Amino acid sequence: MKKSVLFALAVLLTAAAGFGQGKFFTKGGKINFDAEGELDDLEEIKAVSNTAACVYDAASGNMEWSVLMKSFKFKNALMQEHFNENYMESQKYPKAIFKGQVADFQKINLAKDGEYPATVNGKLTLHGVTKDISAKGKFQVKNGVVTAASDLKIRLADYSIKVPSVVGNKIADEVKVFINATLEPLKK
Repeated sequence: MKKSVLFALAVLLTAAAGFGQGKFFTKGGKINFDAEGELDDLEEIKAVSNTAACVYDAASGNMEWSVLMKSFKFKNALMQEHFNENYMESQKYPKAIFKGQVADFQKINLAKDGEYPATVNGKLTLHGVTKDISAKGKFQVKNGVVTAASDLKIRLADYSIKVPSVVGNKIADEVKVFINATLEPLKK
């Protein structure tokens, strides 16, 4: 009898500890980018998507992101059309996908309020090209709500994204990307 009670208690404690280290997800991650070049034009070359999907496995540190290229919204409809048709070729390459792992994920306790710096290493597939990337960011837990944020720079040439010389100075060679998401526990 004592053994079964101890076993049940051990299972409950393991399950409680595992709650903070389970899987988390979002379908509403926010990704902004700024591609303004050297010539400060009257038009901003910025866009935002609020529909990025992310799954984070806190027990293994594995993280995956996916965003539809057509979900990026610009202030200027013509700029959005050029982005999808000429630069990103969104019909041919509809998504950007990142698969990687959080370094030292064991130091991040998503069951406890706090701010946890993180480095994520993995592979980004964009415009049909896959490259290794590393990005610094943070997880924040406040009143049990988990957020993840990062910023990075992406060189267009690394992903075979060609910018015509006519607009070359208006569009940056290196695009600034800002990521922010509230992650919810994934329920089975």
